[in-house]
Amino acid sequence: MTAPLTPLASSLPSTVPFVGPETQERSLGRPFRARLGANESLFGPSPRAIAAMAAAAADVWMYGDPELFDLKAALAAHHGCKPDNIVVGEGIDGLLGYLVRLMIAPGDKVVTSLGAYPTFTFHVAGFGGEIIRVPYKADHEDPEALVAAAHHHRPKLVYISNPDNPMGSHHPAAAITAMVEALPAETLMILDEAYIDLAPAGTAPAIAADDPRVIRFRTFSKGYGMAGLRVGHAICAPDLAQAFDKIRNHFGIGRIAQAGALAALADQDWLAQVQARVAAGRARLATIARDNGANALPSATNFVTMDLGRDGDFARATLRALTDLRVFVRMPGVAPLDRCLRVSVGDDAALAIFAEALPKALKATG
Repeated sequence: MTAPLTPLASSLPSTVPFVGPETQERSLGRPFRARLGANESLFGPSPRAIAAMAAAAADVWMYGDPELFDLKAALAAHHGCKPDNIVVGEGIDGLLGYLVRLMIAPGDKVVTSLGAYPTFTFHVAGFGGEIIRVPYKADHEDPEALVAAAHHHRPKLVYISNPDNPMGSHHPAAAITAMVEALPAETLMILDEAYIDLAPAGTAPAIAADDPRVIRFRTFSKGYGMAGLRVGHAICAPDLAQAFDKIRNHFGIGRIAQAGALAALADQDWLAQVQARVAAGRARLATIARDNGANALPSATNFVTMDLGRDGDFARATLRALTDLRVFVRMPGVAPLDRCLRVSVGDDAALAIFAEALPKALKATG
């Protein structure tokens, strides 16, 4: 018997936004020596968060609080808003899926950037939405082009990440504020701020939590070093936040995850240490790129995008050569961005392995 999928589900390709390093290791039959492709924090979470999660493990026989009361209260205090403005979910990826489910029916339009973070469009396709893409401009997402496309197509959603993945670029707060003001009244702006904890001062715009024109997404996966925990949150107007309760998995964030996120948020000293180590790692990666004839693009994230100066075929061949050398990195998926490699910041040992492997990979590529 064949599973009776919906016509929409049947029409979709069997793809995933990202192939995980574990999948590649199983294919290779050996582990990676350096894991620098998923923008995880090799510096790990706060020791206080680790201790809180260990203590919570004894109570894991109980479901987590479905209202996430303590975590929402702490996040609201952190952002200077009310708990009614906060939605917590299974990472930004999970929250994007909930938002698209709430707002996109078959045929509804969304606007995004060609080559931007693919999970958003993965969800849109899954609910039958029509995706309009605009190109990057000088290795940045282009707010003016996104606004122009929104006025032309009148989409329900427009997506921008700031700082950006996969290029690591960012816009100042004023550019994002201007974009909010310029969008059509019927368009909700998704502002993905996954990397905002690692960005320069002046990157985060002062947008009121109650502003109905914007939903902002944050995560514990990057600066807080808890990618394996899967906890993200949104900041938005209360009526939209309440709407998530209609469809979210109310027990999706377990007790251990709630305890870890609470403790991580309370340890801002650890975040400051990670920010300093990320800045040093970006500088080290820029030196490695320069030593190998590549150009490290300015980064506001925990990764560095390296322009290899050739085309996508050359970058893909270099990526394969690095994989053969058991170094896991990634690259943007579409031209002209695909002339680059994207390398996560790592600790000294991981960056030393990358520094040793990159010239060998470039030589093998020719």
